[in-house]
Amino acid sequence: MSAAALVLVPVFLPLAVGALSAVLPRRAAATLTVIAAVATLMVAVLLGIAVLDAGPVRLEVAGWAPPVGILLAADGLSVVMIGLSAIAVLAATLVAAADDHFAGGHAFWPLVGAAAAAVNGVFVARDVFTAFVLLELLTIASVALVALGGTRSAAAALRYLFVAVTGSLFFLLAVALTYGHTGTVDLARAAERADDTVIVGAIIALTVVGMAAKTALFPLHSWLPVAHPAAPAAVSALLSALVIKASIVILWRIVEYFGPLTDLAAPLATAVGVAGAAAVLWGGVLALRRDRLKSIIAYSTVAQVGYMVLLVPLVFTASDPQVAWIGGILITLAHGVAKVAMFLAAGALATAAGTSRLDGLEGTISRMPWTVAAIGLAGVSLAGLPPTLGFVGKWMLVQASLDAGAWWWLALLLGGGLLTFAYTARMLRATFNPPGDFSGARELTRPARTVAIVPLALAALSVVLGLIPWLLIEVLSAAPMGGGA
Repeated sequence: MSAAALVLVPVFLPLAVGALSAVLPRRAAATLTVIAAVATLMVAVLLGIAVLDAGPVRLEVAGWAPPVGILLAADGLSVVMIGLSAIAVLAATLVAAADDHFAGGHAFWPLVGAAAAAVNGVFVARDVFTAFVLLELLTIASVALVALGGTRSAAAALRYLFVAVTGSLFFLLAVALTYGHTGTVDLARAAERADDTVIVGAIIALTVVGMAAKTALFPLHSWLPVAHPAAPAAVSALLSALVIKASIVILWRIVEYFGPLTDLAAPLATAVGVAGAAAVLWGGVLALRRDRLKSIIAYSTVAQVGYMVLLVPLVFTASDPQVAWIGGILITLAHGVAKVAMFLAAGALATAAGTSRLDGLEGTISRMPWTVAAIGLAGVSLAGLPPTLGFVGKWMLVQASLDAGAWWWLALLLGGGLLTFAYTARMLRATFNPPGDFSGARELTRPARTVAIVPLALAALSVVLGLIPWLLIEVLSAAPMGGGA
């Protein structure tokens, strides 16, 4: 199989497996989903090798070139995000296969296949209409996944649906405006033909609002802290690690192609940065005030989204925009890995203790030390402390901030890290034994061994990637953002 043909695999393999999973028994569906995730990870590695060797890998579907056909392309961003998708799906499905409470029912398996296919498709899409269609498939699958939490999750799923559809309408307007102004939906050709800075600015603005709603960027974040606690643990992990990443990537792509074409991009980017700064502070403070594990982790995601959009203003002010691009992408990858570990570990603790309230977790560290360690390591990565991948990403954003003379972003990065460390420490403190009790004799419902191993392995991965970040940086530099693909 040629490198170009490999671009199709991360999209169609999960979709085919998801369709089969709808009619197969649970064990067979779980096995197929795990195999598909492993295969997707292998394809991401092969695509990474191809990108390092020859640059972006392009595929004109069915041999039809744009604007008639659909162009899919894998650059550095696509490769690493597909790798994150495969790791997140693999981890979530391994845990869900071991304990069905983490999945919420048999519908989990076909919905995960649809979600994985859609998010991978967004990562390789190079026209705005294809990205829109795939984003809607992802929205439908994600809302249905949230609803697997039972009757108590129906309201949360409905709120998510309303906000996501509103975001879709804004992005659809951006798609229509792109086609109306340039006569094409292909990103590269649209960027070549665009000649009205006001219209280009409107396309960027509409995309920002639409993706802010879908990504839960402050102040359009209210659906996320409700949806995460209502969903099963494996679903929460996928929502945080993958679903919001698709919207982030679309925002980045629009900025990549259209940002240099209009003077309006800089003030819009500043507005995005201000919203990101508010998200870091608001999400961090509210995470400190919550008293349930999943609510704390959900508000943590609200805060972390702020870091992911911080690269947008920095690419317009730093002398070397690639430092900002790569730093933001690494933070996004670190967040994905850490959040899967956190949500799965939180689900394990809640299952064992019979509650997710912090005041009901006393003594769990004695019985489940590795699960608690997974939360701690993941929190260290989110806080941006060495030697984790989160530290590498934040350090590159710090460099970009200093390069741009924007010391206020530096203060935000440091302050946000302190907030992350504080609410992580609060979660860990809740698991300690009561004062004077050194026996750790509390009775717990111990989850399956896989449920304990997978979160710890992911948390350890965030440290390993922090020790060898040059692998990711080399792939991202070989086919960089800002140059198109």
